[in-house]
This record gives sequence, C-alpha cells and structure tokens, in this order.
Amino acid sequence: MEDVEVPDYFLCPISMQLMRDPVTTSTGITYDRENIEKWLFKCKNTTCPITKQELLTMDLTPNHTLRRVIQSWCIMNSSHGVERIPTPKSQVTKSYVLKLLKQAMQSQEMQLSCLRKLKSIVHAMARHPLQKVVPSDIVSPKDSESYKLSCDNSQTPLVLEYFITKASDEALDILFHLNPSDETLKKFVSKDNGDELFLDSLLYFLKCGNYQSQDYAIMLLKSAFNVADPGQLIGAKQEYFKEILLFLNNKLISQQATKASLKLLVQLCPWGRNRIKAIEVGAISTLIELLLDIIERRSSTSRVLQEMLQVGVVSKLCLVIQVGSCSKTKEKAKEIL
Repeated sequence: MEDVEVPDYFLCPISMQLMRDPVTTSTGITYDRENIEKWLFKCKNTTCPITKQELLTMDLTPNHTLRRVIQSWCIMNSSHGVERIPTPKSQVTKSYVLKLLKQAMQSQEMQLSCLRKLKSIVHAMARHPLQKVVPSDIVSPKDSESYKLSCDNSQTPLVLEYFITKASDEALDILFHLNPSDETLKKFVSKDNGDELFLDSLLYFLKCGNYQSQDYAIMLLKSAFNVADPGQLIGAKQEYFKEILLFLNNKLISQQATKASLKLLVQLCPWGRNRIKAIEVGAISTLIELLLDIIERRSSTSRVLQEMLQVGVVSKLCLVIQVGSCSKTKEKAKEIL
C-alpha cells in the first residue's frame, strides 16, 4: 500500500491496524474482532482495553456502519494499493445458541438436527465461551421422555430409538468440548440439581453409548467426582465401579480415557466402603490384567527388562502365578517371565 493516510477511527485501538471486522463493546469502544476476542477470551480480561472499565457483558456488537465505510474507503483507494476487506462471516450469537437449545428441547423431530448444529458451532468456535449459555440438562437423558423410551425397547420403534441414542451422543459430545469449569460441574452434581442425576446420566453413556461417548463420559465422570462433596464420594454406587472396570477391559478405548478411568478409581477407593465395592466387582483381576498387558508391551527392550528387575517385577509376577488368579492371567505372567 502506497502512502495513504488511514483515518484514525478506521484503526483498531489495540493493534493500530485497519479494522477488518469492527465490533463494539458495552463501553461503546470499537475494536477489530480478532484483537478484542484475544484480549477477552484468550487473555481472560474482563475490562475495556481503552477505558479500563469493567465490561457489563462479553457480547460484541458488529459495527456494520463503520465496516461499510471502511470497505468504501478501501475501494476508493484501490488504485493506491489498498485491498478491499472482505465481508466477515456472520458470527454465532448467544440468542441463536439459546434458540437452538430451545428447539432441541421442545421438538423430538428437530432435536438431532439442532444438536448437530450446536456441535458444529462448538467444534468450529472453541475460543468462544459458549458454555455460559448451555443448560446443565442438555446431557441429562434421564430427565426426559426420550430417556424413558430408550430404556424400554419393547415399546420404542427402532427409528425413534436410533434418533434418541444419536441425540444423546451429540449432546455429550457438545458438553465435553465445552470443557465445563469446576464451578459449573459443582452445580451439575449439587443436590439442588437432583444430586445424582448428572452422574447417572454419565453412567448411562458408559453402558449404552458408542466408543467415543464412553470416552467422553469417563473423562467427565472423573472431573465431576473431583469436585463432588465427601458424601457423594462415600455413597458412590457399586454400579459405577462395575462399569468403570468393564470400560477398562475394552481394548479399543483411548489412552487418555484409560488414564481417566484409573484416576477415577484412585479418587473413589479411599472413601467409605468403596474399596470393598471395587473388589467385589473384580477390580483386582482387571487391574492385574491391565498391568500385565502394559508390562508385555514394554518389556521388549533390554533397558526396560533391567528396570523390571530393579523394581522387583519378577517377584511380583511369581506372586501372581502363586495366588488365586484366573488361568489366563497366570499364563500371561508365565509368558512375560
């Protein structure tokens, strides 16, 4: 661009560059969208960069008039090497997200379509704090008629059951990628919100969800129990341990989900009778199997074998063979030895 004087009010106060998508904050100051979003959402600021005033809302209002003026100025100065700024894509607004949520909860026919639109928004716009407008019951199928229908296969047409399951999986995907904060999760598991409703919903996904949903459910369960009160930890149902162990036995789960499952067991077992509950549903044999699988995969190098000898793995494998383990576990231990 040749020596062309750019009007001051065309420049973003943050970058001092020509604004391509001007938006106005609640203080009345206009910034380029990319810069102010970085200031607010990435840098976690809550004030206006120029006035230093606390922002009443994080909503950004597009300044269409200024954008059109800037575009006209660019066209008029195109002979001087000024490029025309393209019209920005329309941004997702809070009202649009709320509209989709309302439609999803009101109409069985539109539920799957609305949830897929929300999923697309969340995946494409991860930098926006949309979790503030997503209600907790979006992932609580037990609180809806669709959950009751899905639990009664004898009365549920196959097509309807397909849509119910798909909608639940999409809802869980959305919630996981919104990455709810500890404060939000505390509200989900509080007694005011039905206490175990959210946790039971995640348990439902562990039982009935697809592989991806099971991964999301176990990681959300770990985060939820991490902020749960001691009473909820002590009162954890044996069914949780049963499903966690069944999940660990699945060879198709991701490494991240495996770690989350083990950390969840570590969180729960010290409380009350939880250790006994876990043992009664086969925790010891499952964990030994998992440990032997890991040892088998990692014992191919001389360095690893040396470490195994140093930490006493050989004696522990001999103990596995001697105690009342299942024949499959004993055979695997013998192979490693």
